[in-house]
Amino acid sequence: MSGNERGTTAALEAVRQGEVPTHVAVIMDGNGRWARQRGLPRWEGHRAGMTAVREIIEGAAEAGVAHLTLYAFSDENWYRPSMEVEALMTLLQEYVRSQREALVRHGIRVTVFGDRLRLPEEARRAISELEGSTEGGTALEVHLAISYGSRAELAGVARTLAQRCLEGELAPEEIDAERFGAELLTRDWPDPDLLIRTSGEQRISNFLLWQLAYAELFVTGVLWPDFTREHLFGALVDYRRRERRFGLVKT
Repeated sequence: MSGNERGTTAALEAVRQGEVPTHVAVIMDGNGRWARQRGLPRWEGHRAGMTAVREIIEGAAEAGVAHLTLYAFSDENWYRPSMEVEALMTLLQEYVRSQREALVRHGIRVTVFGDRLRLPEEARRAISELEGSTEGGTALEVHLAISYGSRAELAGVARTLAQRCLEGELAPEEIDAERFGAELLTRDWPDPDLLIRTSGEQRISNFLLWQLAYAELFVTGVLWPDFTREHLFGALVDYRRRERRFGLVKT
């Protein structure tokens, strides 16, 4: 066993000795910087980031995390140069098709949320096939935010509830946090306990604005393509040291 392997094994053992967050969300940032530092085109950074996705999915499953949400493509990303967007869509399809068998074999269930209608038809088809193939997975649920923006999601919920009020199905005074949350794209799984952001940026970038209300934040300067399961395990151990109050005071 190499030194790196021993270190990773020790980190995993440390994680397993205590509470593990049920739901971890990740803003995968730094692909472009990683490529620029190496004199490579940006899409090479995104390709390298796909390797990190595989690594972190495997690590989350090993650690006993139940839900892993990855911010893969925001609705603002559509405004990037067309060549980069096309490369991202191609990489998405490559990833889905190349990893499907491995995900099924390891019991990983994948769901995708966001505005699918903006995706190319071939990408939508690949995503649907992946969701269908992995539907029976129970080891870990991976949720991919693709063509997603939280403000658009919240505006959509507001429109839905307003329409129900207009149609007499719902009274305005019946709208509370629980009713609102029941309309979110993420309503079928718990809110994140921990948000990890790579590359050192300290912002949440229009990601799960409602759902992250009480999440613990972990920011690392590591660029996403360099982020390994050992880094993940370190974040999980750090999470255990936090005192979660959910807006209350210590008693």
